[in-house]
Amino acid sequence: MNSDDLLVKRAVSGDKTACEKLVQKYQAYVFAIILNLTGDSFTAENLAQEVFLQMYISLPRYRFEGFRTWLGRIAARKAIDWKRKQQRIQERERRLADRERLKLQGGHGGIEEKLIRQEEAEKVKDLCRRLPASYQRVISQYYFAGKSYQEIAGEEGVAVKTVETRLYRARKKLQAWWKEEQG
Repeated sequence: MNSDDLLVKRAVSGDKTACEKLVQKYQAYVFAIILNLTGDSFTAENLAQEVFLQMYISLPRYRFEGFRTWLGRIAARKAIDWKRKQQRIQERERRLADRERLKLQGGHGGIEEKLIRQEEAEKVKDLCRRLPASYQRVISQYYFAGKSYQEIAGEEGVAVKTVETRLYRARKKLQAWWKEEQG
């Protein structure tokens, strides 16, 4: 049994010094993994603390199959989860900004422009009604309810990739139908 495994056994049995030694030994390693994935040292410091908290909580379930690798996976998952959350936040903020910009632009156009936009919106709604139900739901949830791929996947009970595929296919169908209607 190597020194890490001995420290883990001692930590699990309640030896706080052993746990502190594991943290000290792997602090730089965990920080480097997170920094590499996030590119932000402040974030890396905060996530490293979460990693060591998770390590402490999960130690009783550790299977003694390579502590460094096990801890590295926890660090990578924390960083990846953080990145995904940031992407969702940015995506939501972008959609909100787009909506605000459209509202502002809508206030400056003439009556003709507004009527044209209303007509086009009605055509898009009609085209959406021709889509299969599963495509209609993801289009509605993504574009009208402002939900992320992950939120839609959870509600639909499907993989995120399935949501991506349905949105892609729905947009392609709508584009094709739109071109047919235009000319």
